[in-house]
Amino acid sequence: MTRTYAMGNRAAQASQTRDRITVATELLLSSVPLTNITLQAIAERAGVTVQTVLRHMGSRDGCFTAVGERVAGRVHAQLGDTEPGNVSNAISDLMAHYEAEGPLVLNLLAQENGEDPLASEAVQTGRAYHRAWVERCFEPKLAHPGQTTIDALVATTDIYVWKLLRKDLRRSADDTKAVVIHMTQSLLEAP
Repeated sequence: MTRTYAMGNRAAQASQTRDRITVATELLLSSVPLTNITLQAIAERAGVTVQTVLRHMGSRDGCFTAVGERVAGRVHAQLGDTEPGNVSNAISDLMAHYEAEGPLVLNLLAQENGEDPLASEAVQTGRAYHRAWVERCFEPKLAHPGQTTIDALVATTDIYVWKLLRKDLRRSADDTKAVVIHMTQSLLEAP
C-alpha cells in the first residue's frame, strides 16, 4: 500500500512540475522576445533547475510544444463549439478568446519574421484556424458568399481590431464587442 501511494504521489509531483514549467514557458512566450526564452529563463520562472526542465520536457522546443498543446486545447474550448449563424454569440466567444489569449498572440505576431521559426509557425496556424472559424460561423448568414466577403470578415474579426479598440483606444470589453458585432453585421447584410 505504501509503495502504491508513493508512486502515485511521485506521478502527481511530476505532473505538477511539468505544469509549472509549461505555465512558466507560456508566461515568457506572452511577454518577452523568443530569443530571450532560454532553458535557464524557463527554469528560473518555474522555480526549478535547468536539469529538471530537460528531464520533464526534453528541450526548449519541448517546452514550446507543451505550451502549444495547452493553448490549442483552450482555443478549442473557447471557439470550437461556436454556433454557426449566431453572430452575437460568435463575436462574444471571439472577444473572450482575445481577452484570454491576446498577449500571447500579439507577442508572437510581433516576432513572426524573426530568427525563431516558432513564431511564424504559430501565427500561420492561428491565421488558418481564424479563417476556418470565420467561414464556419458566418457563412450561414452571408447574403453574398465569396472570397472577398470572407476576407472582409477575417479582417473585421482580426486580433488587431481587438487590439486597436481594447488596448490603443482603451474601449471596454462590451464596447469593443459592440463595435465588432456592428462591423460584422454590416458585412453580412451588405447588398
